[in-house]
Amino acid sequence: MTQNSGARPMDPSGFVRVRGAREHNLRDVNVDVPRDTMVVFTGVSGSGKSSLAFGTLYAEAQRRYLESVSPYARRLFQQMPVPDVDTVDGLPPAIALQQQRGGSSSRSSVGSITTLSNLLRMLYSRAGTYPPGLDRLEAEAFSANTPMGACPRCHGLGRVHDVTEATLVPDPALSIRERAVAAWPTAWQGQNLRDILITMGIDVDCPWRDLPAKTREWILFTDETPSVPVYPGFTHAQVQRAIAQGLEPAYQGTFSGARRYVTQTFANSQSASMRKRAESFMISADCPLCHGQRLNPDALRVTFSGMNIATLGALPLERIAAALAPVANTPDSPDDDATAIAARRIAADMIARIDVLAQLGLGYLQMDRGAQTLSPGEYQRLRLGTQIHSSLFGVVYVLDEPSSGLHPADTQALLAAFAQLRAAGNSLFLVEHNLDVIRQAEWIVDVGPQAGERGGQVLYSGPPEGLRDVAESRTREYVFAPPAPVASTPRTPKGWLRLADIEWNNLHRLEAAFPLGTFTSVTGISGSGKSSLVSHALTTIVARALGQALPTAEPEDDAPHAPRAAETSPEGRVVSGLEGISRLVVIDQKPIGRTPRSNLATYTGLFDMVRKLYARTDLARTRGYDAGWFSFNLAKGRCPRCEGAGSVMVELLFLPSVYAPCPVCHGSRYRPEVLDVRYRDHSIADILGMTVDQACTFLEDQPGPFACLSTLRKGGLGYLRLGQPATELSGGEAQRIKLATELQKQRRGHVLYVLDEPTTGLHPSDVDRLLTHLQELVESGNTVIVAEHDMRLVARGDWVIDIGPGAGDKGGTIVAAGPPETVARDAASRTAPFLARALHPQEQPG
Repeated sequence: MTQNSGARPMDPSGFVRVRGAREHNLRDVNVDVPRDTMVVFTGVSGSGKSSLAFGTLYAEAQRRYLESVSPYARRLFQQMPVPDVDTVDGLPPAIALQQQRGGSSSRSSVGSITTLSNLLRMLYSRAGTYPPGLDRLEAEAFSANTPMGACPRCHGLGRVHDVTEATLVPDPALSIRERAVAAWPTAWQGQNLRDILITMGIDVDCPWRDLPAKTREWILFTDETPSVPVYPGFTHAQVQRAIAQGLEPAYQGTFSGARRYVTQTFANSQSASMRKRAESFMISADCPLCHGQRLNPDALRVTFSGMNIATLGALPLERIAAALAPVANTPDSPDDDATAIAARRIAADMIARIDVLAQLGLGYLQMDRGAQTLSPGEYQRLRLGTQIHSSLFGVVYVLDEPSSGLHPADTQALLAAFAQLRAAGNSLFLVEHNLDVIRQAEWIVDVGPQAGERGGQVLYSGPPEGLRDVAESRTREYVFAPPAPVASTPRTPKGWLRLADIEWNNLHRLEAAFPLGTFTSVTGISGSGKSSLVSHALTTIVARALGQALPTAEPEDDAPHAPRAAETSPEGRVVSGLEGISRLVVIDQKPIGRTPRSNLATYTGLFDMVRKLYARTDLARTRGYDAGWFSFNLAKGRCPRCEGAGSVMVELLFLPSVYAPCPVCHGSRYRPEVLDVRYRDHSIADILGMTVDQACTFLEDQPGPFACLSTLRKGGLGYLRLGQPATELSGGEAQRIKLATELQKQRRGHVLYVLDEPTTGLHPSDVDRLLTHLQELVESGNTVIVAEHDMRLVARGDWVIDIGPGAGDKGGTIVAAGPPETVARDAASRTAPFLARALHPQEQPG
């Protein structure tokens, strides 16, 4: 490792000293990192930089802090595993701001993350305009998350969940015997309910719509649970005779109305599949009492600036600041009462907080926007803005790709925010790929040289200029690359896909034209509407026109389900160009699996081919093992102790739970007899332990597996283990696996590929690999459309559509469209100067 090459003399006590770091792929790393400095950790995707910054430095800081609190309090924290490191000295308290989705609670919002909601509730409580006769309410009465403030009808959710006759009985032409009441169970319990109705004298063979309305109402919506004798297979007349003759019934059956069955199953069932089935018969609608505003009637009667708290909270942050400005700017007066003083101070504090968020490019967000709808970048910047306003001193902020999802114009504001934190006496440790951010670093820690097992070494630690001389570094060739213009000629479109009347988020009656047979980038500042256009409107409208279903994210098995609303989706129509498209493929950064049982090999289909290979071996044939025996998800071949997981969880009560290798299979996942089957002296578990590169060599004479592995390796994923759990993969890795899987399929016809910010989380060298893949798709006669911020990728495309000019309600229009050179010269485009710099770096001032 090159350490402190060219460094200015620094006090040794001003460093964080790491010795013997072995977290994940780190190779016994020793490194000194300065405090009170902006340090950027660089390296190719998967090199180990996050393992050093988060898995070691932040995890150790958290461990030390938690040792100072009571054992009971530790259980309230989401604890990171104890890092595998010998010593870390000189480490201040640390705060991690990571890339993650915004919380798991549907009640969490932009306002709660930033504490603006607390201030707004206090403002309405102390300085709101109350109607005559209404006593002053406490701040808690303006929160939908408290019993005092929540609407009594919907309990603060804003929506009520129920069933209707149409959802419970989708086909009224059917009879009850023909399962007209579709919401009832399909197995024995459903038959039981039908037999009970026969006993009660209801005609189960009459079409549902011909039954008396009173009977239909009772069957569906009664809360009564009568218990009657059941004689399976009998008619009502036969039942009556049996009762009169005193014949013993098969059993006493208890009736449950369809609504009662659905709501109880949805609320109480331990089965995710049963809850999901019950959900399919429910709808949600705005609460009829609060009209979706979530609060009790009294709270909604209090106003400020002519708006109740729900109306004001639904505005973008910038508009809230504008509404509060007249109050905050009111001059002090000796005649001011407590209400006026409170209003002025609270309004001024809220404006100051909003100003910080606006500088980070977040002024377009509504205060009541749900945290779950935020991108990881938005969520991280909201937390960053809150930290800037808190004015802490002597803290290490560890940030994970803070420029992710940011337009280059917004990145400049982010750097200014970093300068504020740095000037306040804090340290900044950033994991970053953005070259603009890397060039502003005071210190660089470059990890590599490659990814996975070929990485894990600190190649350089020191001031940026010293990285220039580190030959092994993949980062230096981009940071210090000699300026060279983009030498490519944009392709000529083979046709146009034209959309009109697009309505979604901030897009209103928008018309857009996408060239076919080309590589198109849709750009615009954060919040301008580019993702709304590309990932939502374009994909939905085209899929609908093609009659193709779009994939949807599956909820976690243990996640609470919410009944469907009267759902809205992007509106618009295809004007022309659809005849040239045979299929739509959306490649996003959502996980390829939500449990550790999913992995690269299972997702790509590679493991199916490998299992069949093992099933064809002589020993497998002798023992009668088919391919199913080599699946760790099937009982016949997997280890019975860990059920194919390879590890067992050990509860440590007040400490974070740890996972230990299964004591029976020792982490292999399989029964011993399955591991007896060998292919070239390797068991199926050995294959899962190989990297893509190793497996590519091992299986080079097997055409199917080799083709799959070669595509993965070409995508820069050679370092990943075949059995690496999907939960350990980054969003960028998941997207590249999806892209590699798609490239193997070699679809016929003209395919429209849509990607949303595909360079997120990628090192510039990985971006180059990705671009090569995407250009290959276009060369094969397809169309690629991406929403993107990376100007290096945009400059090498064929067409650019720039959305803006601003964010939120100030955006949503097409500002410029054309080849990159044309858009780079458009004075109205916020993207133009950054695109021009990417196209002609040699012309930029040094």
